[in-house]
Amino acid sequence: MRVHAAHLLVPVPSTPRRHATLRFTVSATATSVNVNQAGAASKQAVIVGGGLAGLAAATHLASLSVPFTLLEASDRVGGRVATDEVDGYLLDRGFQIFLTAYPECQRLLDFQALRLQPFFPGALVYLGAGEGGSPFHMLSDPFRFPIRSLSSVFSPVGTLPDKLLVGITRLRAAATPDDVILSSPETTTARHLEKLGFSPSIVERFLRPFLAGIFFDPGLDTSSRLFELVFKRLALGENALPEAGIGAIAAQLADRLPAGSVRLNARAASIDPSSGVTLDTGEAVSGELGVIVAVEQPEAEKLLPQLPARPKSKKPAERRTVCLYFSADRAAVQEPVLLLNGSGKGIVNNMFFATNVAPSYAPAGKVLVSVSLVGSFAEREDGELAGEVVRELGGWFGAGEVASWAHLRTYRIGFAQPDQTPPTEPAGRDPRVGDGVYVCGDHWCSATFDGAMVSGRRAAEALANDGGLSQSLS
Repeated sequence: MRVHAAHLLVPVPSTPRRHATLRFTVSATATSVNVNQAGAASKQAVIVGGGLAGLAAATHLASLSVPFTLLEASDRVGGRVATDEVDGYLLDRGFQIFLTAYPECQRLLDFQALRLQPFFPGALVYLGAGEGGSPFHMLSDPFRFPIRSLSSVFSPVGTLPDKLLVGITRLRAAATPDDVILSSPETTTARHLEKLGFSPSIVERFLRPFLAGIFFDPGLDTSSRLFELVFKRLALGENALPEAGIGAIAAQLADRLPAGSVRLNARAASIDPSSGVTLDTGEAVSGELGVIVAVEQPEAEKLLPQLPARPKSKKPAERRTVCLYFSADRAAVQEPVLLLNGSGKGIVNNMFFATNVAPSYAPAGKVLVSVSLVGSFAEREDGELAGEVVRELGGWFGAGEVASWAHLRTYRIGFAQPDQTPPTEPAGRDPRVGDGVYVCGDHWCSATFDGAMVSGRRAAEALANDGGLSQSLS
């Protein structure tokens, strides 16, 4: 069965609105001369970790002409923000969507160069047979597509008051300053939605799978502050994918850094503020100007025993997900829309046909299917899990439609996000954790692209200010 929702949609522009041009630039050539040719005896800072936080920290240090070396344990930068090319397909390492309303991203990134490809602002919800005559029901943004939204008023995905409440919540979130959101009384997202007045119907059929795809938290234990912050970004901007894959975001930041400032395959084993960083090979990398630790939370806790202990009341920090990719000859749905499992059955949380959003994700004439599960599914082998997913989606689209899908790759993301259950500090913590040691990352701020970049900037600014470098080297 092929699902067509054209009667609910109008053509979506091929490129999103440009929310910002590049307002923060680093001259790699000029900085390279200042930083890397100043002599072997020059003092430097060290950044441990080449994810978004570390790259943002490096970008800001470079803008201040602060000498640094960035150490990355793997063979590439980007951390969890990465894309692999497999037989002409672009496979993001886990389901990730870029929100164009992130203010720090607007400051640091050149959106036009990323060639962002937008999703349709809404979702197609699968409820199964016997629900309103169709297994699928479209929910669209009532402010961007008011006429088409009328068709969903009487859908079984929530009540009419629910749909009005979505619009009210959207307006309120868009108008609320970030500092008010980040300092508001905190509870879980589940309790927050109940307090707002949403019915169990719309929570179970739409909000839970939608938010689980963002937070990898089907229990909706994530902080209400983070929910409000992300909901605001969803209201103000667009959901998109870079034409070259989500990894293009990290690549753009890395490409601006001074030549020779990044060392790959350099894993930090220990950190000593007085001597710098010792690698697992035994090599010492001096960091007289300070050390910025920009690795994932579990690794940061290993490297820095002085970090404050997590509250005993907190649940396990790791949010796990599995992302499976399939090749197909055609898409069962023709629009660039996210599909949510609102049936309450099966293991699929959300999926989409990536080539409907960005045709560059597959060779010409082929379709890339992306399927996301929430959890580890460690008891199932990749082949077994892929077979179960195909059988389940055969119930969505028809067994014949999915019979020719070819499994490309499975990504098991054991640490997709840090713990964001209350109490949290999404506004960010002081990056200083010791004399000359600074921490950044999405576990030190909000678990978003923006949170990682903001924390990187703050760590770089703290290092420069503490050393009197922002004035003397700017």
